[in-house]
Amino acid sequence: MSSAISSSSKPQTELPAGIAKRWGVPYIARFAWATLLCNVAVVLWGAYVRATGSGAGCGNKWPVCGGAVLGANAKTQTIIEFTHRATSGIALLMVGVLVIWAWRATTRRDWARYSAILAAAFLVNEALLGAALVLLGHVAQDRSSSRILFLCLHFGNTLLLLAMLALTAWWLRIDSRLRASRPPREIIAIGTGLLATMLIGITGAVAALGGTLFPAVTLRSSLAQDFGSGGPALLRLRLVHPNVAVTAAVYVLWVIFALARRKGHGSWAAMALLILFFTQIGIGIVNVLLLAPIWLQILHLCVADLLWITLVIASANLLFEPAGYQ
Repeated sequence: MSSAISSSSKPQTELPAGIAKRWGVPYIARFAWATLLCNVAVVLWGAYVRATGSGAGCGNKWPVCGGAVLGANAKTQTIIEFTHRATSGIALLMVGVLVIWAWRATTRRDWARYSAILAAAFLVNEALLGAALVLLGHVAQDRSSSRILFLCLHFGNTLLLLAMLALTAWWLRIDSRLRASRPPREIIAIGTGLLATMLIGITGAVAALGGTLFPAVTLRSSLAQDFGSGGPALLRLRLVHPNVAVTAAVYVLWVIFALARRKGHGSWAAMALLILFFTQIGIGIVNVLLLAPIWLQILHLCVADLLWITLVIASANLLFEPAGYQ
């Protein structure tokens, strides 16, 4: 009788060490992934706003919209920009809920609660940078150097936001009391590789802006714009993107090789990175050949975001290991 009672009292689902001390973990982990996907969608729609020149759709007002968004008088650009602001508000609300939930569902030494807080901080900064772009008039056909600077800051912040949300979602499903498991030189290499990958995204955003402001009719004219001495400086900056990509590609391949040598969970990450890596290269080449149509720009950015998210999680798995609960 006692053995029967004992066996019936055991939990139906075994959780990893440390997670059993946290309540609601399976649900909050799913919510964290949903929050990440929502923010990726907002980023992609933001690229659509830039590609269609709709950044000034609401005028120079923020966060309210200066134009009509309903009825026969509503302009397409206004609807596009207002949709971006509305979805950004939903993303902000979801991240706020995630921070509160993560704080209550984890213990003091769980890294997931702190990555969630950082995600919220980066999202607030994202909104402020977006507001600055609108209020300072760095939208639509503005070609100023200030716009390029704010664009770089904005997209760099976006990548950090996605990184923190990805780590929060990942760490919520494991024991996220962690410690570094690599020697200092490898820690420096991982940090440098992630920084180089961020620079790919930032220079890619600059290249996309150049293509929007100075559209080319043919591939030959596009190359002439890039390499011509009298062309706009913004177009010459596009050449930085492929050069930085080569440096970051070395790091991505190193991570794939390091994960492939591991057994278990590392294999899926290596395979995912390998597929995304070569898919991104292929899309990038086609994007150049087809003179960057909007739909292909969005697809290129989507794969880039997925590659970045997977790389951040894979790098964290290489860098840290669970320290265990006392």
